[in-house]
Amino acid sequence: MRILYEDPYLLLAEKDAGMPSQPDKTGDDDLLTLLRAEQAKRGDKYAAELVHRLDRGTGGVMLYAKGSAMAAKLSALIGERKVQKEYLAVLTSPPPEPSGTMRDALLHDTARNVSRVVPEGTKGSKDAVLHYETLAEADGYTLVLVRLETGRTHQIRVQFASRGCPLSGDGKYGAKNGGALGLWSLRLSLPHPMHRKEMVSALSLPEGGAFAPFAEAIARMADA
Repeated sequence: MRILYEDPYLLLAEKDAGMPSQPDKTGDDDLLTLLRAEQAKRGDKYAAELVHRLDRGTGGVMLYAKGSAMAAKLSALIGERKVQKEYLAVLTSPPPEPSGTMRDALLHDTARNVSRVVPEGTKGSKDAVLHYETLAEADGYTLVLVRLETGRTHQIRVQFASRGCPLSGDGKYGAKNGGALGLWSLRLSLPHPMHRKEMVSALSLPEGGAFAPFAEAIARMADA
């Protein structure tokens, strides 16, 4: 765990891949509990509150509110699509085009925790939009930068998989290789909930695993 940005209202922290965003039935260490423990040591007045999630296998930047009132403000910003989320994804095959936009209707099966692309207008489905661009290719894999316009369950994973290019390590959605999931929350930016004209942003760069073949391309992002 690493705190990337913090002020009296919110914090941005780096979640390790494989760590839950919040407590779950496994009882494994989770980022929310670790943050609250750190705050308790410092005597912070308002404990961290969850306002969004990352899949357990996905590491990188996460946003937490300080206190329930601020959680409501941040949730509203997310609902208004004011929170900008960028991801790095490692694909097992090149995407249909080097860059583009994916628009689909997604339906989430809560019992199986699986999402799928369905015809537009399907009952219970939600619109899903993302924009992507190819950054590099190596060892038969493709690194893409993804900008989410919507935030649906498993959105990046299922939209790429539906086009024949599942993410590395994503057996749930058709990847044949093993290893860790090739998905990382790279950057999160938002207008400050108390000072709307001020932007808050944090960057987290992945290392190793599915991202190892792209170490040079990823390192250059630190200076971008």
